[in-house]
Amino acid sequence: MTGPLALCCLLLSAHTLSPAAGYLTVSIEPLPPVVIGDTVTLKCNFQTDGNLREIVWFRVIEGGSAKQKIFTYDAMYNTSYSNMEDNRRREDLVYQSTVRLPEVQMEDDGLYECHVGIYNRSSTDKVILASGSITLTVIVPPKSISVVAANSPAPFSRYEAHNFSLVCIVTGAKPAPMVYFKRDGELIAVVPTAQSSSSVEDQSKGQGLEKSLDRSQAGHWSSRALTSRDLDDTKLQKSLSLLEQEGKLARLGQDGPNDPKKGPEQGSESDPETTSEVIPETVVSREFPRWVQSSDPLYYFQHRQQAAGDGSTEVRAMLTWSLNPQLDNEALFSCEVNHPALSMPMQAEVTLAAPRGPKLSMSPSKAKVGDTVRITVQGFQGPSASEVFPEPIFTWTKVGGRLLDGREEHDGRELILERVPAELNGSMFCCTAQNPLGSTDTHTRLIVFDNPRLKKGKEHFIAIDAAASRCCLTLTSMLLLLSFTCKLT
Repeated sequence: MTGPLALCCLLLSAHTLSPAAGYLTVSIEPLPPVVIGDTVTLKCNFQTDGNLREIVWFRVIEGGSAKQKIFTYDAMYNTSYSNMEDNRRREDLVYQSTVRLPEVQMEDDGLYECHVGIYNRSSTDKVILASGSITLTVIVPPKSISVVAANSPAPFSRYEAHNFSLVCIVTGAKPAPMVYFKRDGELIAVVPTAQSSSSVEDQSKGQGLEKSLDRSQAGHWSSRALTSRDLDDTKLQKSLSLLEQEGKLARLGQDGPNDPKKGPEQGSESDPETTSEVIPETVVSREFPRWVQSSDPLYYFQHRQQAAGDGSTEVRAMLTWSLNPQLDNEALFSCEVNHPALSMPMQAEVTLAAPRGPKLSMSPSKAKVGDTVRITVQGFQGPSASEVFPEPIFTWTKVGGRLLDGREEHDGRELILERVPAELNGSMFCCTAQNPLGSTDTHTRLIVFDNPRLKKGKEHFIAIDAAASRCCLTLTSMLLLLSFTCKLT
């Protein structure tokens, strides 16, 4: 077997051989990329006028430096004979050899070779070899997709605008998928950065996205120059209901084209009247920023890829824009992925939401002097109690003073008060929840009851002290009497 294979490089062009030696042509049918887990059949077709000797399939491994035999057919003991003994007559025979690979995995990806050997027509001691090769490409759909907020948790900005970033993480895919963002179901027109320009070009060429990429389509989130206006009163906001009635709600993308020649006076005439913001009754206090900016921000897109050890690719796509809490609150952002191994896009979505007042629980419900009290955030007010994104920051303070341990504030979802004294009875504690979309707080009052055990124990110690005092007084009196008696005698 080794001897014939060593002559392979000399006999690949079998059709150039002389007619006396015979001829042999080998070809492998091409294959499209296959999805991991599918069953694949490799087909090797060869044509010859000689007698078949053997068929060997190899898988090329270790970067081409070695070959692994996966199938062998030896025709020496399976030969069909013909009654025609005229060796001068050339009879073309077409053969096909197939190899079935069930449930292909990542390690099956690579180069495969089909080697065929026939007997030389002039001498049965010689074997003519020819081979063909094919590269099997195994593609893997994404294993997971998630959307997270960059630099989270982050505080609420009261006096100036800040950038906000969403990061879409896609893992386990091969090859790298195409990632894009949508807002409220509409594709976002992004401004690519230097690191992601090629990725965005690929995104614009994706199948089924051409219509969504049309900038003139209604409902499209466009990218326009930023403008800002200051408001002195935090309670004066644009009324979204008024904007909807006029059909000019910018977040729905239904505003008409802007005329660059319009002056500031003409633009001010079309502004709707302002209305007071209604604060929910379940929230003690809620803050709004002191700034308002354009409803059409620029969305910047950054795309990075990193190869994993198993041959897959991890993709991180980041969408960055200047956050507008008035309009971005309750906005639905989704990250969608297109991949040749997927029959439909894969997506993950998040809804931006400001906290709506923490729900607090106290344990024990009736705290006594000396108990350890835990005040914990159990959720938020409103119908979407558990859906606050991005993750808020929780800060605890004591109204009118410091916390029990002497600190001014405590960060975390839980406040622990160890061995509460009677002096904390009636104290008010404030829990503030904030994320980049807003800030809110809830107050709770601590009621501390007397502890009967401590009271009984205190009375017991007082009785013991009194008895000891009486005993000491009696002993002292006896000693004085004894001393006086001794002096008299």
